[in-house]
Order: sequence, then structure tokens, then C-alpha cells
Amino acid sequence: MSMFCYQCQETARNTGCTVRGVCGKNEVVANLQDLLIYSLKGLANVVVKNNIAAKDLDGINEEVLTGLFMTITNANFDEEAIEKQIEKMIALRDRLVELNGSAGLHDAALFSVGDREDKLSKAAKVGILATENEDIRSLREMITYGLKGLAAYVEHANNIGLKEYEINDFVYEALNALLDDELTADDYVALTLKTGEFGVKGMALLDQANTSRYGNPEITNVNIGVRDNPAILISGHDLVDLEQLLEQTMDTGVDVYTHGEMLPAHYYPAFKKYPHFAGNYGNAWWKQVGEFETFNGPILFTTNCIVPPRTPGVVDRIFTTGASGFPGCMHFVADENGKKDFTPIIEMAKTLPAPEEIEKGSIVGGFAHNQVLALADQVVEAVKTGAIRKFFVMAGCDGRMRSREYYTEFAQALPKDTVILTAGCAKYRYNKLDLGDINGIPRVLDAGQCNDSYSLAVIAMKLQEVFGLEDINQLPIVYNIAWYEQKAVIVLLALLFLGVKNIHLGPTLPGFLSANVANVLVEKFGIAGIGTVEDDIELFLGE
Repeated sequence: MSMFCYQCQETARNTGCTVRGVCGKNEVVANLQDLLIYSLKGLANVVVKNNIAAKDLDGINEEVLTGLFMTITNANFDEEAIEKQIEKMIALRDRLVELNGSAGLHDAALFSVGDREDKLSKAAKVGILATENEDIRSLREMITYGLKGLAAYVEHANNIGLKEYEINDFVYEALNALLDDELTADDYVALTLKTGEFGVKGMALLDQANTSRYGNPEITNVNIGVRDNPAILISGHDLVDLEQLLEQTMDTGVDVYTHGEMLPAHYYPAFKKYPHFAGNYGNAWWKQVGEFETFNGPILFTTNCIVPPRTPGVVDRIFTTGASGFPGCMHFVADENGKKDFTPIIEMAKTLPAPEEIEKGSIVGGFAHNQVLALADQVVEAVKTGAIRKFFVMAGCDGRMRSREYYTEFAQALPKDTVILTAGCAKYRYNKLDLGDINGIPRVLDAGQCNDSYSLAVIAMKLQEVFGLEDINQLPIVYNIAWYEQKAVIVLLALLFLGVKNIHLGPTLPGFLSANVANVLVEKFGIAGIGTVEDDIELFLGE
């Protein structure tokens, strides 16, 4: 076995990738990522053992979040970048040890490594399978993946300038706990829910950051056709990167289009002032292989969702920034003021043809919590009169598996008196279908990116209040969620912390769940997989 990874939904045979990741990462990348996580745990061990407050570790906090983010599925395939991050974390860790002493520290806080071969040798001893007890391993990995998702959201908020040190303190606490062999399965179950609690706080922080800087998302029709100008395609999730790119492309004759999870940027009022913000090109992340070829212009990845390109010509047009990375692609780094100079990508765009048209028309979105609550009276009246029988939360991720056609078929088969609440790239399975509306309320309400699943929770809690219900599970809301990577894991843990039960998760349950841990989730929270479209609709509607 040259590697072991089972953090994403597409992991081989739903048990683990052992030779090469289905995502495309090779064994070197996989093992270096394992060592990076181990080095982060070691730094956390120093912080916790010495009672160091996160507020005193500003620069280190950011590097820890970036280190976690770099290991998310499809974020970074660059061996050198990951190796440099390991070296950086070890250097920061060692500086803390030098200042505070080494008594009582774990191996993760003390180990040293030399060249690449030495690093890979150490990685082989400290990876996922180093935890022999299957149930403890399962819980540790679920927490780890939750922390990765949390780190992604908090990093975006930090980039806007909003910080909450309580979250950083928890990240250190949890990373350190993952080294503690004295903790029981019950201890880790409790920590899993606490991770969900901080998932809610992290998503709330990002929501506050985004809306305070860019305004509350509003109902918006987004063009999915093309113009005749040369253009740049921006993918990922970071709105600060988009803002800087739009500023730097003003009056250059270069348009900017979004792809995948960047689509919801069009819903924010602040971005509507840019006339060259042309629309959204294409679909979910996994369709980029073909769509990047027809786009013709350069592509900027701000976060994860990279699929290794098949043709050299496409690789030459890919640029990365933030936690993302791909071998041979230019990577933009911010200066001391947070500014990134996107001149190379803008100049390349000017030399390339305009995008080829792959579809026409528009799609509607912008139904985050502020917008939906503005329609609260209309929504409540529709529920009370029976015009809306049920809401179906179909948030989460999209992916390549053919079994995900279930979500398109499910959306099409839902009765006309039901409404879909969505966020994340799962929406691409049905957001271009003509599903109509209910008294002017579209039957697909897109709240935004995966982190905007927080909006769906806010909406649910507000409806619970309006209807005077004691339990959030008494609402006419069904959760039928698709998952793919670790940001979906933190969303799931956040929902569990909020007390939401009977969530259906698909297209498969996570491969990292041991049988016993899966049973706990089933018995305590009612977690279940998906069945056939017909059987599930009958189950959800009680017919």
C-alpha cells in the first residue's frame, strides 16, 4: 500500500484509495499531506500544553488554517508547496518549543525530518492507519475532516479581516486531542459534536464577513451565455480574490466569468457595479475538464475544486492562489497588505479568444437567509394554506458518480407543492431545470456556496420560531443532502449540533465511518443513506 486516503465520497470502493487518489493526487502528495496534518497536531500539542492563547499567535493561526485547507480534496496537488508548508509548520512549532520548553510533549511536537525521502518515511508511520482501533480512527478522521472544512471557512473570513480567536483556540484543542490515546470513543463523539458547534460559529463568522463587506445576497438572474470579449474564468470560493480580480480588470477589455462554487458571487450587491462581470460559465467543478477547453481564456483557482487537466494547453492557462496549487502553474501570493498582482493572468487573457458558447439563458439565485426572511410572510402564508407542503434541503456537493443522477431525478419527481432549499455545487444537478414556482416563490431557492448552508440553518430556526415549535425537527423540512468533500463534513456536523435529525446523506455514506460509528449516527441522529427516488419520496412525504 503506497498511500491511504478515504476522506472524500469518491474514495475507491468506498473503502480507501491505496495507489492513487480518485481525485488525481499521487502517493507523494497524499503522504506529504498526512505529514502536514501530523505537524499541525504537533504544533497544537505545544500550544495546548503551554496554555498559549490563539490571540497571541496571529501569524501562526493563519498558517495552521492554510495547512488544513491545503489538504482538502482537490485543493493542492503541488508536492513542493505541501513540502514547504510542512517545513514552515515545523519551524513555527520548534520556535514555540524553544520559547516554552519540551517537557511532556508528543512525538508530533518533537520529530524532525530532512529531505523528501525522510519526510515520506515519517509520513508512512503517522498516517491515517497509524491509529489501529477502527472506531477511534473513524472518529478521529471525522473530526479531522470537520476541522479541514472549518479551516476553509474561517480562512475566507480572515481574508476579509474578520477573526474570532475562540475558533482558533478550538482548532488547537481538537488537533491536540487527536493525539491523545487516553481518550475514549465517547470522548471523541463529544468532540465531534463540539466540532459541529464551532462549524456553526465558523459559518456565522464567514456570513458576517461576506455580508458586511459585499452586502446581503439578493435575488439575481445570472447570465449563462457569453460575450465577444476575451475573458478570465474564476473558480473556487474566495470573494476577496474575485474582488481584486474585478478591480484589476476594470477598463482592460477583459470580462470575468465565474465557474462552479463562485457562481453565488453574482448575488452580492457589491459585485454588480462591475460591467465586465459577465456571468457564469459552465457547471459543477467536475465538468471543468471539457468546459475549460471551450472557455479559451485563463482560469484562476482561488481554492479547491481542481481536476487535473488532460491537455497541456489547459494546464498552461491555469493559475492558482490561496490554499490551491498545481504543479507547473503560476501561484499568486499576497503582499504584506493582502494585495495580489493578477497582471500575468490579465495579460494572457488579452491574447486569447473569447469563450465559446455552451449554453444560453440565465439562472436565478440569491436566496440567502436575509432575502428569504424578507419573504417570510409570503412563505409562512404558503405553508399555512398548504400551497407549500414541504421544503427539501438538497444542499452539499456534486460529483462524478453516475449515481448522482438520483438528485436530478429526485428534484424532477418532487410534487409541485414542494420547495428545494439548496447551497453548494449540488445545485447544478437541478438549478437549470424548469421546476416553476409557488405563488411567485421559485421552487429552487439557492442560498449560495457550501458555506451558505448556514443560511439554510438560519431559515429553519426562524421558521421554528415563527411556527412556535419546540423542536426544529417538527418543521416541514426534509434533509436529503449530497456530500463529496470535507466542507460538507463540517456542514453535516453543524446540523447535528443544531439538533437536526433524520438527515439522508448520499450518494453513499462516508467510507471513513466504521460500522460502530455509523450505528451511533443512525441510532442517535437518524442518519441514513438514500434509496430509490420513488421510495424516498414516499418516505419523506409520508405517503
